[in-house]
Formats: sequence, C-alpha cells, structure tokens
Amino acid sequence: MASRFVTMASAAAFIAAAGPAAAQTEIQWWHAMSGALGEKLEKIANDFNATQSEYKVVPVFKGSYPETMTGAIAAFRAKQHPAIVQVFEVGTATMMAAKGAVYPVYKLMADENEPFDPQAYLPAVTGYYSDTQGNMLSFPFNSSTPILYYNKDLFKKAGLDENTPPKTWPEVEEFAKKLQAAGVPCGFTSQWPSWVHVENFSAMHNIPLSTEANGFAGFGTELKINNPLVERHWTALVEWQKSKIFDYGGRQGKSDPKFLSGECAMTFASSAARANILANAKFEVGYGMQPYWPDVQGAPQNSIIGGATLWVLAGRPKEEYKGVAKFFAYLSKPEVQAWWHQQTGYLPITKASYELSQKEGFYDKNPGSDISIKQMNLNPPTENSKGLRLGNFAQIRDIIEEEMENALTGKKPVKDALDAAVKRGNELLRQFEKSNS
Repeated sequence: MASRFVTMASAAAFIAAAGPAAAQTEIQWWHAMSGALGEKLEKIANDFNATQSEYKVVPVFKGSYPETMTGAIAAFRAKQHPAIVQVFEVGTATMMAAKGAVYPVYKLMADENEPFDPQAYLPAVTGYYSDTQGNMLSFPFNSSTPILYYNKDLFKKAGLDENTPPKTWPEVEEFAKKLQAAGVPCGFTSQWPSWVHVENFSAMHNIPLSTEANGFAGFGTELKINNPLVERHWTALVEWQKSKIFDYGGRQGKSDPKFLSGECAMTFASSAARANILANAKFEVGYGMQPYWPDVQGAPQNSIIGGATLWVLAGRPKEEYKGVAKFFAYLSKPEVQAWWHQQTGYLPITKASYELSQKEGFYDKNPGSDISIKQMNLNPPTENSKGLRLGNFAQIRDIIEEEMENALTGKKPVKDALDAAVKRGNELLRQFEKSNS
C-alpha cells in the first residue's frame, strides 16, 4: 500500500511539474499575405512550431501592407501590439523613425546568442535594411523585383521568337506592333505603376529618385522624378496608350486580368507574381528583364527590391524575444529560404539558398525563374540603385500614380503631372521630417 502511495505521489508530482513546463509561449506575427502566399507563410510558421515545443508562432492576416503597418503602429500605442510585424519596403523609413517602437534585429539576435550574419544575404537586401553603420534593423523575409512576363503562344502567333523577349523600350514598342498586327488587342500592361515606371525605372537607368542618396543620407530630401528621362518615358507611355501598345490596368495588381486573359501579350509584374500567373495562365509563360532606353549611358544598371521584412516591436515579454530569435534562426536556414523562393517567386535572399536552388536544379527545370536574381545583380548597386528610404512614401507613391493617371487620361501634360507629383510629394516629406525631428 505504501509503495502504491509513493508511486501515485510521484506521478502527481510529475504531472504538477510537467504542467507549467508544457505551456507554450505564443508569438503573434502580423502579416499582409492572403491567398496562396498566405498559405505558404502559414506553412513556414507551422513547420517551425513542429520543430520544438516551447514557442508557437501565430500568423495573423491584417490586410494590405499599408493596413498592416498602420495597424501595428496603432496597436503599439495601445500596448496591444504583436512581437513581429511584416512591413513593406517603403515603410522602412517610417519604422526607423518610430523611436522606441523597434527592437533592431541585429541587437535581438546578439542578445539571444542566435546566429545572424548580414554577409549571408544578397548585397541589395542587406543594404536596403541596414543603418549607416551596416547594422540590419529588420529581418529579410520576402524580397521581390519587377520583371517582364510574356505570352509565348501570342509571340508565336505574331511570328516572334518565343524565347527572345524584348530587351529595350524601342523593342517593346516594335514587338507590340507586330503582336497587334497579328490580332492581339494590347501589347503590354503593368502592375504597380510607380514601382515599375518610376522607382525601378530610375534605378535601372542609374538616375536619382531624390536627393540625399534617395533618402539613405538622411532628411532634407527633395524628389527628382521630374527629370528629362522620366518625362521621356511617361511621354512614351501616354503615346502608346492611344493605340493600346500600352494599356493601363490600374494600381497594384489590378492589371493582371488583361495579361491572364490574353488581351495583353506582355506585362510587368513582381517576380513574386510568378506563382499566381503560372496557376492562372492558359498559355506558356516567358520571362525577361526590365527594358531600358539603350541610348542612356550606364543602362541597364540594376533593379531594386520590393516586398517586405519582419520588424520586431519593443515592449513584449522577454520570453517572446527568445522565441522570435529562434524563429528567425530557423528562417535563415538555406533549405527554408530555398523552399520559400521556389514556391513563391520571391528572391532567394541568402547566397546559400540561391546556391542550394542551383544545386537542386531548380533553375534548369524552371527556365526564367532566376531572371529576378540576375537583374538585381547586373551591377554593384549605386546610391541611385540601392533602394529608397523616404518617409511617407506609401502616400507619395499614391500621388505619383494619381499624376501618372492624369497624364495618361490627358488631364495634364506629362511635365505638369511630374512637377505636381514632385511638389505634392515634397510636402509629404517635409511633414514626415517635422513629425520625426
């Protein structure tokens, strides 16, 4: 009887001891990915959760990129914020200026003794998200860049070589005219008008988007997009719109149906649109780099990244930060990064994940899937092609696209539209500086 009592007491003690130890620390991860991308993001969190029992990363969809960032900032003020928030690249300056709100990732990883090597990442990624001392402030997660997609079936129909995309803007015009002569209604359309036709256009031609090294050198920035080259490009778009060589489809990804339906033979879209395009296109898809004006010295330079990084917010319990650091160490693994890259079309943001994808034969089996990497690495980034770090840029991008629409619809001459975009954008830059000085 005594031995039975001892056994029962031991079991009770074991259960009591095991109870609190079994409780997991939950880590909220607010993100902006819906649909197929959201499912893949959730798989990454679930896979990490399955590797250990101490921490549980809980992804929470919070709407679009701007909605997710503004929601997290509001939640921080109310002290109801997550540990991790996904913020798009143009929110970088806003997050950097949010004094006391951010736990820089380089400091987090050092504090928790988890491996983190900025040199492991592609230079374009490291540069975009580091401070002037080279410290990475946020954790790279999904980086993309715009590329050309084209309909190989329509190229064949027009007598074009389906394996040779246009390399320059004059070639885009020439190809579009041949396609239209073969009965295709529209030559090309485009996602994200400012990102493609101002931000990346400027980088590819090695011209400044603004003063102060596109904002990397600090405050006092003035937009420089009302320059002769951007004016020339927008003038071409306006002219091409008249005959549907170019057909404007709206902001963000609203132009997708024009390409997927076969109405337009080409589109400029994020490299991360690849999965969605392949899933919905009823034709063979080809890939190419962003075109350039061939008479511009130094073009093509290199494109810049879009997408987002993961920012860690201050003010959460210390135990959560241990889990965040372990999660980021997991995300850094080459096999995890390679899977994400191969499944989504986002860049392989570490050199090791790129090399692993090569070794696995991914690029041989999926021709064109390395176009984004080649385009990003065409040349070492300059201060014009490193990226941008401008406050209120999400709103400035809206202004640029509104003024582009004014030019395309004939409401304003191109020069007036660009001048207005600069004037209105500069006002927002001053507002940002005033509120963060």
